[in-house]
Amino acid sequence: QVQLLESGGGSVQAGGSLTLSCTASGYTSDSGCMGWFRQTPGKEREGVATIYIRDSDYTFYASSVKGRFTISQDNGKNTVTLQMNSLKPEDTAIYYCAARTPVRSGGYCDPGYDYNYWGQGTQVTVSS
Repeated sequence: QVQLLESGGGSVQAGGSLTLSCTASGYTSDSGCMGWFRQTPGKEREGVATIYIRDSDYTFYASSVKGRFTISQDNGKNTVTLQMNSLKPEDTAIYYCAARTPVRSGGYCDPGYDYNYWGQGTQVTVSS
């Protein structure tokens, strides 16, 4: 059973930075994806950034965060990090770590696919 533990998040002013981390336990295969999704009340959940565990060259970013957010992984620690820079008030949301395993290739890490493991979520608030 895969469990995802999120850390980071909090409140920051516009233009600031925050770092989210997600550590997976029970993740025995490198054939999977991890990533971050976010949701605000009344809106659909949005895929923010995802990464293929086997090859970090396979990443996905939502157009709204491209150039500002960076997803990375530390295989040795089963940890995925989302570095969020130049934050905007519209980035305010609950951010969820998610994992999808197994997958056949990095192309299956697109957030449009079903992710089968989820963290509890962490609040990110950006004030103007």
